[in-house]
Amino acid sequence: MNSPCCRALTPSGHAHIAHLAAWLPFPRAAAMLTTFTQIPVSEATVQRLTEAVGIAALAVADAEVAHIQDAWPPVPPGPATMVLSVDGAMVPVVGGDWVEVRTLAVGALAPANPAAPTPQITDLSYCSRLLDAQQFQTATLGEVYRRGLEQAAQVVAVNDGAPWIQGWLDFHCPDAVRILDFAHAAQRIARLGQAEGPTATPATRAWFAIMQHRLKHEGLAAIMPELESCASSHPDPAVAREDLAYLTKRVDQMAYPTFQAAGWPIGSGIVESANKLVVEARLKGAGMHWSRASVNPMLVLRNAVCNDRWAEVWAASAAHIHQYGRVGRPITPKHPSEPALPPPPPPPPPAPPAKVHPWRRYGQKLSSGAKI
Repeated sequence: MNSPCCRALTPSGHAHIAHLAAWLPFPRAAAMLTTFTQIPVSEATVQRLTEAVGIAALAVADAEVAHIQDAWPPVPPGPATMVLSVDGAMVPVVGGDWVEVRTLAVGALAPANPAAPTPQITDLSYCSRLLDAQQFQTATLGEVYRRGLEQAAQVVAVNDGAPWIQGWLDFHCPDAVRILDFAHAAQRIARLGQAEGPTATPATRAWFAIMQHRLKHEGLAAIMPELESCASSHPDPAVAREDLAYLTKRVDQMAYPTFQAAGWPIGSGIVESANKLVVEARLKGAGMHWSRASVNPMLVLRNAVCNDRWAEVWAASAAHIHQYGRVGRPITPKHPSEPALPPPPPPPPPAPPAKVHPWRRYGQKLSSGAKI
């Protein structure tokens, strides 16, 4: 760290570098910093400082999770109705592969507003990680705790029905109202009715429009006889059986008239937006290919800025670096024009997967009625 920039910048300057690079690709961040400060700032310096902060922030987050697992701290207050969604987004890594980053998006349901076309969700926050499903369950304990999920009077979970998401809900909020994302349900119905792709006709599209309307205002049970009829005459019986089984298994998650009457959302837009704004906006740029070890350090910084918690995360990360020293060499993304860099040491391992939820160890109940 002997560049003129590093000798001239104060600790707050280092914080600004990492903060900017959490929003912008390293080359653009370096160019902007050079313009603003009139001090030459290299891309490698921006990358090295940012990744050191990210590795430290990830270590702090993992330590918080371990503390929750060990100490079982009292849960902060939660909102009257909490809305959450979990989903995955693909990002490119070195070698030409793509990997799935899982994200939790959580917010509070705002009071009903007759002028708003859809339910409004406020105070959104996120937790994103490149982990398998069980590890992700554990890694999200910090955000779940911070948002007071266990103390929320009602939890509404809108999701796409994937088995790993159901496992996440079983672990964190088994009593949540589960709502199948309306677009995913409609897609299955469109395929059953041959209303999409090259086989679609004006007649099948008109049929699908009617089915969508009825699904939204009457629920799945009301249209099941027609869907079963479509399945029996479908040219691809295997596809028809798969779609019909998918819908039948989740019929309780498609009581859309009831959900809408309660003022709950029926679309998973909060996490689909998070995939784009939190994950892909920074990790899926043109020419980017991240090493696997570099993804989570950047994700924890993305969560910090998108959750409006940068000052808190920076302070904890700086303290960690001061105590343990700066960790590692620059990681990636590697742009085609960049020279290869030595591989970094592995980041601190995440907290081990939790077999039992911290607040449900003894099958008791909180005063709010949430199981523990």
